[in-house]
Amino acid sequence: MSQKKLANSFVLTTELKPKGDQPNAIKSLTDNIKKGIKSQVLLGATGTGKTFTIANVINNIQKNALIIVHNKTLAAQLYSEFKELFKNNNVEYFVSYFDFYQPEAYIPRSDTYIEKSAKQNEEIELLRLSTINSLASKEKTIVIASVAAIYASVAPNDFEKFRIVLSQNQTRTIKQLQYDLIRLQYQRNDIDLHPGTFRQKGDTFEIAPGHTEEYYLRISFFGNTIEEIATTDTVTGKLIERYKTFVIVPANEYIMDSDRLDESIERIKSELIEREKYFAKNNKLVEKQRIHERTTHDIESLKELGYCSGIENYSRHLELRSEGQTPYTLFDYFGDDWLLVVDESHMTVPQIRGMYNGDRSRKETLVKYGFRLPSALDNRPLNFEEFNSKINKIIYVSATPNDYEIKKSHGVVIEQIVRPTGLLDPTIEVRPTKYQIDDLVKTLKEQVDKKSKTFISVLTIKMAESLTEYLKNQKFKVAYLHNELKTLERTKIINDLRRGKHDIIVGINLLREGLDVPEVSLMVIFDADKPGLFRNEKSLIQMFGRVARNENGKVLMYADTISESMDYAIKETKRRRELQIKYNKKNHIIPKTIKKPIFDDISSKEDAKVIESYFKGQNKMNQKNSIKAIAVLRKEMLQAAKNQEYERAAHLRDMIIELTNQSSK
Repeated sequence: MSQKKLANSFVLTTELKPKGDQPNAIKSLTDNIKKGIKSQVLLGATGTGKTFTIANVINNIQKNALIIVHNKTLAAQLYSEFKELFKNNNVEYFVSYFDFYQPEAYIPRSDTYIEKSAKQNEEIELLRLSTINSLASKEKTIVIASVAAIYASVAPNDFEKFRIVLSQNQTRTIKQLQYDLIRLQYQRNDIDLHPGTFRQKGDTFEIAPGHTEEYYLRISFFGNTIEEIATTDTVTGKLIERYKTFVIVPANEYIMDSDRLDESIERIKSELIEREKYFAKNNKLVEKQRIHERTTHDIESLKELGYCSGIENYSRHLELRSEGQTPYTLFDYFGDDWLLVVDESHMTVPQIRGMYNGDRSRKETLVKYGFRLPSALDNRPLNFEEFNSKINKIIYVSATPNDYEIKKSHGVVIEQIVRPTGLLDPTIEVRPTKYQIDDLVKTLKEQVDKKSKTFISVLTIKMAESLTEYLKNQKFKVAYLHNELKTLERTKIINDLRRGKHDIIVGINLLREGLDVPEVSLMVIFDADKPGLFRNEKSLIQMFGRVARNENGKVLMYADTISESMDYAIKETKRRRELQIKYNKKNHIIPKTIKKPIFDDISSKEDAKVIESYFKGQNKMNQKNSIKAIAVLRKEMLQAAKNQEYERAAHLRDMIIELTNQSSK
């Protein structure tokens, strides 16, 4: 835990000033919070600087904030941005610490049991622990999180209980410190000191806190008295700072309280007896034997090791919670007065709403067939009602908020339409479907002549494949972007478009994040008038936004009628465009296409050849080349993390996982 003076105020560390619609949005959101309005919507068009607006609101109201978004990539991007905007405050990152996660499941139809399989990411585990530590320390904190925030976490009282407070001249034996460290899940390692370990050399302890790799803690004893407390650099070993008092927090996020283990085990035994009676009464002897063997084995492991496989399924008993009681989550660390921001709310809210039901459905099957006790159902995410009950103040942020968010906010919608950059929403044209392919070819030739790039959205896989093949035969440089592509392949296609290897990308779902490609000036939408998820008003507006970063942005829709969704999207885009034009004239702004760097897949030409073999359809990479590529990517990932390029670091991590899987096949 950092022992610097508590940061009791948020301070924006940027010279940027609010522009466009930002000043009004910041004032309105801030005033509403101060008036006690619980819920409001920030309707922000693509590229209007919604992140900067939220940062200013947090700075104005001086409340801890949780910003939750629907996936890790966007969370990493926001984390990087907020770290830059609040350099002297705690900005934390809280996402699932699994790089890979296959939950335990049972498929009755085929009598198939699937064991839980997971690969944890140690770096993310450090960041999660750092998040809890910052909130527990009562410092001003901003947390960027995925929907992992609604899953069970350590109880705040447990985290507070399991802390060691050390002071200079304090009387404490070396043996007692050893015991206390082990109680906090630290492990002794005299050879390799890494987060969550300690080593002892005579009267000196070196402790590697579980939440950071930046420093070691050094405790020096004189007899049974603590003589010195200091932190040292992990690389150079140089002294960083001396302290009169230091608080050591647990090495891991999850803590086993041995003081209540006996009671927990008795509760598990009692539930097992009741479950065996139930199965016997209903003549389910296989299920009875199954639950008996599994639970008995788990109880023995808990007694002997304090741990068992799938220990999280006993969390209700281990925490002595009652049946159905709401589990502890990250929300419980924020207190009573804080701000929740739901970014990309049109995607994030439905995901939060669906998490509980999906989790329960899977576990009910495990319980029914004797793989788990019914108490396993209480190891769960928050349900939607519980999620809403945790909210103090909330801002839903989206370019296309759902009706739910608007209704929940009682119509309090703050618009942020004008872009400080001056970039306009695209122009829109609707053309008939008759001879649409011939018309498309003519339009694409004009795009290529202008050295401009194009996205094409279709509704079916068959059409995407057929159109891609046809355009290739017409000598266009075109690629097909589909959902089965892995990170390596997807990123390469997008970067190849930006570099000029491709001029056109065809896809079905072109709404995904990571498709902000400023070189793309034309979005073509086939079957624009068809009903469905990818052609509703929100999806259309989201697709229009793909070309809103280019000064010549244009949307071409092929349709024989103007559907209600099309009509709304066209009118709304026209309204936003007119507001921007008015602002640009008033402020003498000439829109310019955004300049965005192209990250190379890896550093050197030699290493690029290694990765290139992956894309040439080879069934298996050469083992030597694979190891080399992974080593290069790992080095770049660590460097990106060090430079606070967290989105890039997350992307590189995914590449490493894919190459590792590929080489092991």
